[in-house]
Amino acid sequence: MATAVAPMPAQTNARPRPIINPWVVALTVTLATFMELLDTSIANVSLPYIAGGLGRSYDEVTWILTTYLVANAVVLPMSAWLSRVFGRKNYYMACVALFTITSLMCGIAPTLGIMLIARVLQGIGGGGLAPVEQAILVDTFEPAKRASAFALYTVAIVTAPAIGPVLGGWITDNYNWRWVFLINIPIGFISLYFTNKYVHDPDSFAEERKTVRNAAGKLNVDALGIALIAVGSGALEIVLDRGQIDDWFGSPTICWLFVIAVGALTAAVFWELHVKDPVIDFRLLKIRNFAIANVFYFVFGFGLFGTTTMIPQLLQSLYGYRAIDAGLVLGPGAFVITLLAPVGAQLVQRGIVHPRVLLFGAVIIVGISMIHYSHFNLQTDYNHYALARALQGLGYAFFFVPLSVITYSQLKPDQNNKASSLTNFFRNWGGSFGIAFITTMSERRQDFHQERVGSHLSHTSLGLQTQIQQTATYLTQHGYSAADSVAAATARYYEQLHAQTQLLAFMDCFHIIGVVTLVAAPLVLLTKPFKVGGKVPEGH
Repeated sequence: MATAVAPMPAQTNARPRPIINPWVVALTVTLATFMELLDTSIANVSLPYIAGGLGRSYDEVTWILTTYLVANAVVLPMSAWLSRVFGRKNYYMACVALFTITSLMCGIAPTLGIMLIARVLQGIGGGGLAPVEQAILVDTFEPAKRASAFALYTVAIVTAPAIGPVLGGWITDNYNWRWVFLINIPIGFISLYFTNKYVHDPDSFAEERKTVRNAAGKLNVDALGIALIAVGSGALEIVLDRGQIDDWFGSPTICWLFVIAVGALTAAVFWELHVKDPVIDFRLLKIRNFAIANVFYFVFGFGLFGTTTMIPQLLQSLYGYRAIDAGLVLGPGAFVITLLAPVGAQLVQRGIVHPRVLLFGAVIIVGISMIHYSHFNLQTDYNHYALARALQGLGYAFFFVPLSVITYSQLKPDQNNKASSLTNFFRNWGGSFGIAFITTMSERRQDFHQERVGSHLSHTSLGLQTQIQQTATYLTQHGYSAADSVAAATARYYEQLHAQTQLLAFMDCFHIIGVVTLVAAPLVLLTKPFKVGGKVPEGH
């Protein structure tokens, strides 16, 4: 009688994936994101030098900023779909590689035309980094430990735009403006090496990738959705970035771009809500916690990027600070965030403070810090501005971590990738609207205050004439002619009027941002209660 022999298991060459510390993955993907966010602001202070180096006007070289932001805005919302098409790791590495190569092109560009082409490609590469990193962090860390990963992400997205002007000013003053772009190259190569070695797509993501192909294996391309989003996002970004420069709706170009943006984005939302596999899944906004979280992402971008743009501008124009000194005022805020964001993560992870409570308190602190700014005057010194920024940093240190936890509290794992694109979409647009608000409102409010204050200081005002005469007498005693002394004294008081009204305009901007932030705070109370680290209930 023959003895049955059990079949030997088939041998395979596949090796189990090595266990990697999730913090290695977190640090790896944060490196490139930090680099990209740094690039959104590092070139700002170098524009006059770039204009001189390329032999073009300042207005022409401002397109170096605009083209990057437009390309970034177009790609960012589509990053979830692109990562499903190419694989998250492959797409992320392609973005890093493109960003690195185009940084070299920017650094060696001999003409403005080549520079602008390189900046468009750089914006395309940079647009996919932040949302893909956020998705990688969510899938790498289990729900109970995500708060700590979000703390690291907070440090990157808040400190990078803040130190950009400081670093850009220092590089330009001590070396050459081309190094503003060339410093990205070694960082890019380091990021590529570690990403290739340590970052892997999760097994569950393979199933998600299958959804972009039909039964025949062909790629499902939401061509109309991609076209509408690209056209609408690009047009809106140009409107926001160039609106004040081109007199807003006084410019036919801005008017047409606004119509195109509204029409394309409205059509995109309608189309994406009805197509089977949308490039942006707006249906996720039906989930209450996720929808409310995106309101706060917008508020976060609006306040952070708006004030990060306004504070250096204010200090340079009214207090005579150098670019690097104005940038240093932002330093204490970045330091407080770096120090306390991990504390906020521990408060959430250990269940000491619920994310909803922590976020509500953080939003209130940010709002109060903005109101505090609005009471400054022309005698306010560096210490007061630095402390106010530290107070703002205190709010943001406890803002993003609980917000991120709330964002994913009702989402299933297969929704994380699409969600990360939407959250970055709202944060990015919050920043764009915040910067546009500052540039427009500060100028409009200055005109208002100048007209109002000037109406009380007519040329026949006895007090004004007395002050001008006293100053003119002093100047005459120190070598000025009688005519020149009166002209110089009059100009001096006009400069004082201009400085006072400009300060009032900036203070109005701080006040409005503070009020908007405080008004948004009660929305936290509308979020659904949830257990930190708990499973997402079926049907949300």
